[in-house]
Amino acid sequence: MDVNCIDKLENLLEEKSSVEILGDFLQQQIGSWPLAATNYKGLEQVEEREFEFDGFKIRVQFNPERIRSSAAKVDPKSIAKRACFLCLDKLPAEQLGIAQGDDFVILVNPFPIIKEHFTIPKLNHEDQSFMVNVESMLSLAKSMQGYTVFYNGPKCGASAPDHMHFQAGKSGFMPLEAEYFEIKDSSSELLVQNKEVEVRAFHHYLRKMISIESTDIDSMLKATAVFYSRFSSMQMEEKEPMLNAICSFVDGKYVMHLFPRKLHRPRQYFAEGGQQLLISPASVDFGGVFITPRREDFDKITAADITDIFSQVSVEKDFFSTLCRAIKEN
Repeated sequence: MDVNCIDKLENLLEEKSSVEILGDFLQQQIGSWPLAATNYKGLEQVEEREFEFDGFKIRVQFNPERIRSSAAKVDPKSIAKRACFLCLDKLPAEQLGIAQGDDFVILVNPFPIIKEHFTIPKLNHEDQSFMVNVESMLSLAKSMQGYTVFYNGPKCGASAPDHMHFQAGKSGFMPLEAEYFEIKDSSSELLVQNKEVEVRAFHHYLRKMISIESTDIDSMLKATAVFYSRFSSMQMEEKEPMLNAICSFVDGKYVMHLFPRKLHRPRQYFAEGGQQLLISPASVDFGGVFITPRREDFDKITAADITDIFSQVSVEKDFFSTLCRAIKEN
């Protein structure tokens, strides 16, 4: 492993909680890595606005550091021209890691949007791919209790679609995490419910969302595979169906939120002059925190803009209903 790893997370968990381990790790990196220290200090200057919708909310954050992700060129030609910044032999000398299993390493993200923000690349340089790595995502969520793990598809916000990685942040940052438990019984369609697993669909949450809960990892994998298979068959033109995923382990249960998409970036992203909003939605945005890297976008964005952006990038109503029926039947 070409990075200075402190230890394996599973070994460290024998003596401390994941929150203690990762909190200490972050502080160690802030103390020894000037870039990380400067950028985490910068989070103190982040500004937020909040928009209320019908039973839920969206927060908008002004964070200039997001420009690296929002404006990232992810076309094959641009990726081929740059060195991979997630390959371990390309990391800065100051960057340390905590190994997770045999395939992933937990790194402090030096350009944070969350007060405790980690990037978790795979050791091997291989394309971003959800279903092949979903078991690792669930294992991460269980090992990193107190944190939420998220995945951006190669055309859904990943700034390094050529190198498989997850990200994680301290739980509670995204409104979705609490809202789900508050609204799931009143605002969702129950697709599957048995003693092993529960699957719900959210049709009226601005974005379309499928949520899966279970205490059992095998049941989670089976339910996720059904979603992925059915969605993939409806987006045959894509190498991987367009999706974002957010996962946590809460009160002894895995909770996975899946967001089927049809578009990478909304038309506002490509508009000119005063019509432009430089917003490229990824998992955190779908979790309820719109990140704006420019002051002008933060100041002018409206609730109507948020609704419109979600309607553009999420799958359409009839498509989602068809997907839900396919899941329910299987």
